[in-house]
Amino acid sequence: MKAVVQVLKYVIFDLDDTLLDFQAAEQSSLKTILTRYHVPDLTVAKRCYLAHNHQVWAQIEHGGDREQLLNQRFQIVLGKLGIVVDGPTVQREYNALLGQGYQTLPGVQSLLTTLKTAQLTLLIGTNGVQDTQLNRIRGAGLAPYFDHVFISEAVGVAKPDRRFFDAMTTRYPDLTPDNAVMVGDSLASDITGAANAGLASIWFNPHHQVARNVRPTVTVTDFSQLQHCLLNW
Repeated sequence: MKAVVQVLKYVIFDLDDTLLDFQAAEQSSLKTILTRYHVPDLTVAKRCYLAHNHQVWAQIEHGGDREQLLNQRFQIVLGKLGIVVDGPTVQREYNALLGQGYQTLPGVQSLLTTLKTAQLTLLIGTNGVQDTQLNRIRGAGLAPYFDHVFISEAVGVAKPDRRFFDAMTTRYPDLTPDNAVMVGDSLASDITGAANAGLASIWFNPHHQVARNVRPTVTVTDFSQLQHCLLNW
């Protein structure tokens, strides 16, 4: 049964493709890496990487060894293209580039300012590399809006594992299904994760995708709808 928030106090935000434009940061960083290692065809190489990376994060979200999977991904992808590299080295280079991906989605600053003015406690709950995500949050100017940032590398497990959310209730003992909601773009990690933790969820769905197998508490397609939903919960 879906959680129903009575008096909203905590809003837990996903980061990538909810607040920050991860697609833009990823494309820029990936192009730099692939060009640096002289791939013969950028289009083919990007397609190969994206397909493999999707599998990597699916494995991480199901409990796979994140460090090993991430450190091997460029070695595997470039290896398929006949290019031999040291996986951990390329991963570090990619993380450094991605850490400079500060692009926010349009309207983020206004939304967060309004929510802070309404005295809501804002948290970030994101899968990813600790240093990379913190650099992006700071670089985008988002850090002052959030009371705490929970990142899977530091937590030790990734969304949708309910233990990821247990880290939040450990730090904030009064955070309960009655006063908290998860906001995110991913059905697999954000919405399923919220369901696993017994939390209400808001699916940020600007591309009008169809939900399958998991049902968010509420679906919004833009920040105006999201703001109205949170302020009138």
